[in-house]
Amino acid sequence: MCRSIKTLRPPALPDEATEDDIHAAALQYVRKVSGFRAPAAHNREVFERAVEAVAEATAELLGGLEVRGRAVRTTAE
Repeated sequence: MCRSIKTLRPPALPDEATEDDIHAAALQYVRKVSGFRAPAAHNREVFERAVEAVAEATAELLGGLEVRGRAVRTTAE
């Protein structure tokens, strides 16, 4: 588990997750999985695509979650 990734749904996050929150979590995840803090030039494109894919999946997840009977909506929608 990436300890620097915070929970992005209420009530852990008092306000809705922003695109920046989601991107930061995606970046931390890809860094952890790849083992690279910053990729070399020849890996940059695939690294950035992975961050974008994880961010999109995270926004979709947060947009579909129901917490205590209410839908969680993010500003990324």
